[in-house]
Amino acid sequence: MTVETTNTTAHGTVVTRLSTDLKNRCKAKTTWAESGSLEQIRIGETDYVRPDETYLEKWSGRKIDGLRPKQWVKEPVDAAQPDDGLATCTWTFASFGKAKKGGATRIGGREAVALRVTDKADKEGTYTFYVATEGKPYLLRTVYRGRGNVTTTSFSAYDEPFDVEPPPSEGVVGAGR
Repeated sequence: MTVETTNTTAHGTVVTRLSTDLKNRCKAKTTWAESGSLEQIRIGETDYVRPDETYLEKWSGRKIDGLRPKQWVKEPVDAAQPDDGLATCTWTFASFGKAKKGGATRIGGREAVALRVTDKADKEGTYTFYVATEGKPYLLRTVYRGRGNVTTTSFSAYDEPFDVEPPPSEGVVGAGR
């Protein structure tokens, strides 16, 4: 499965592309409009992470000397912190709010129906879920509008094979290389 998310706020835009087997293998790239990018490959219990120079300088607050381009850092998955920007390979989705059926539309060339959902906990925001009405009823896209931002998440490649390999070992530094 592939999940592409674009979040636009007054502070800029963040784009994430995640390809996953929905278990323990995935690869992701997150790009902040003016704050660089962070790539990740997760295979089982190992993360390979590659920030670019802009990302390192922005988030550390200083110039980073000695950064080698295209360098991956190998770390155990349990070293990841909740706010470090790393993806998980699973995609959890919990029900919330009340849905109202909207009109028919096309998403990525597929017929879909819009479902508008409001959440009591978020009185300012609205969610629109677009679900395929032909073939399997896959979730194709969600759009959230509220609290000063717009987040669009597209879902694709549900049934396509997914394979991911670790980066070449000569470009990897870190734990247990």
